[in-house]
Parts: sequence; structure tokens; C-alpha cells
Amino acid sequence: MPLLGAHMSIEGGLHKAFDRIRFVRGESLQIFSKNQRQWGAPPLTAREIEQFQKAWEHWGQGPVAVHDSYLINLANPDSKKSNRAIAAFAEEICRASLLSIPYLIMHPGSHVGSGTKNGLKQLTANLDRAFEKAEDAISVTVLLETTAGQGTGLGANFDELAYVIDHSNYSTRLGVCFDTCHCFTAGYDISSEKGYSKTFSDFDTIIGLERLKFFHLNDSKKELGSRVDRHDHIGKGKIGLAGFRLLLNDPRFAAHPMVLETPKEKDLKEDIQNLKLLKSLIKKDRL
Repeated sequence: MPLLGAHMSIEGGLHKAFDRIRFVRGESLQIFSKNQRQWGAPPLTAREIEQFQKAWEHWGQGPVAVHDSYLINLANPDSKKSNRAIAAFAEEICRASLLSIPYLIMHPGSHVGSGTKNGLKQLTANLDRAFEKAEDAISVTVLLETTAGQGTGLGANFDELAYVIDHSNYSTRLGVCFDTCHCFTAGYDISSEKGYSKTFSDFDTIIGLERLKFFHLNDSKKELGSRVDRHDHIGKGKIGLAGFRLLLNDPRFAAHPMVLETPKEKDLKEDIQNLKLLKSLIKKDRL
């Protein structure tokens, strides 16, 4: 069955995320490796790395991914800003490597008015430059996240993600994180059986299902094709339970990590409720 989990806070130390994911009985985890609202962070210490590894082992070695800072935009046409983003993303790769985390999830960024074609070229070139700067961190696979396509955002359709993968010099180290809310509001109707089937058929044709490594499970407050990114609790939004039932029982994704990014308070009750509901959608013969 899919490995269901959630994004967790690193407040109090990176290793504390494992206490939180254990509390909600999650089987997969996503974190930030630093304060995602700041560009810089002190280097990871040997003690921090050791605490993280021990806590991970104690949890049970489930799959873990890092999400990069939302400040980073590798598609920015401004050279000063893009150079800063390249350095920051290279550091994200290195931090994931030091923590032995295999996946680094990133938003493809925004072309900021330069146009989709130019934005994709800029993104690809700058992503390659970040890989070059982090040349020793070869264990990390970068996952391009599907997006809603708000404003000048890139990555709202599979062709755009395929462009980056196909034109990067580091194609073998690229994959995809599929966000259910983002894809739905980008126009992929995963809420119906027919739409779900077409979505993943198109994904396989354009990108290849072997590139799909991770899922974000979020319902959507906004309608199909609205291109607005507003996460909602499972079953409370426009995707509804039918779409999640299809995904959770798809044998192609039977062992994939799938994490919540839904709203929650510090007591994590919403995560517990959402995970319980998701597990109830899995057919008994899959358990």
C-alpha cells in the first residue's frame, strides 16, 4: 500500500520532525532542511546530522524528502537574483546529501514576465549550474513539483516538466513530485475515473511514470482548471474522495511515498484525521 505521511515542522531541531510523524503514525515524511523563509542557514553540525540519523532509524527508515525554500526561483531572468537562487539551491542539494535524504523537491519557479519558453531555458540552465556547484552531492535526486500555474509560474503542464528533464545535463538525477491540488487546478481532472486515467496516461507518454517518485496529497479549494493554488483537507475540496480513492488503489503507485500538505495546528489533529480518512479509502485486499 502507499506510504502515507505528511510535511512536518523542524521546530526544535531537524530530528524533531520524526517525533511528529511518529505521533500521527505516518510512514513517509517531508521537511524543510532549514528555515524556508530565509536565504541562508548555519552549516549543519556533526551533532545535528547524528541526531537526525538516529531519529530516522528509530522511526523506521521510512522515505524522507526535503522541500526547498520558497524563496528560490531558478527561472528568474535577473542575473543577480538568479545567481543568488543558484547558490541557495546548490546548498539545498548539499544539505540533503549530508542528511542522506535522497529527494529534494522544488517548485519550477516563475518566468517573471520573460515568457514560458525563456523561463524554461533559464530554469534548466540554472538548475544545471546548481548541480555543478554541488558536485559532490551526487546521491540527491531533484524532483520537479507539478504546479497550479498561478501568474507566471512554470510547471503547470507535463510538457514543461518534460522540457527541463529532456534538456538538462543532469537528466538522470531528475524526477517529478505530483501534487494533486496543483494538477487539478492546472486542468488535470483526477476527480473522475476517465480524467484520472487520461492524466496518468498523458504523464506516462510525456514524461514517463518511472520519473514519478513522490506525491503531495492535497484537496483543492478551487475549481478544476482555475490555476489557483489553495490546499484543502482530504474530501473537503473540489477533488473529493473519488479522486483520492483512485490514486490510493492504483497498483502503479502501491509503494510510493505520499505526504499531506494540508492546513493544520500544532496539535496535528488535522493530519491524524486526514491520514485516517486516506487509509479508509484503500481497498481491504491492498492492506
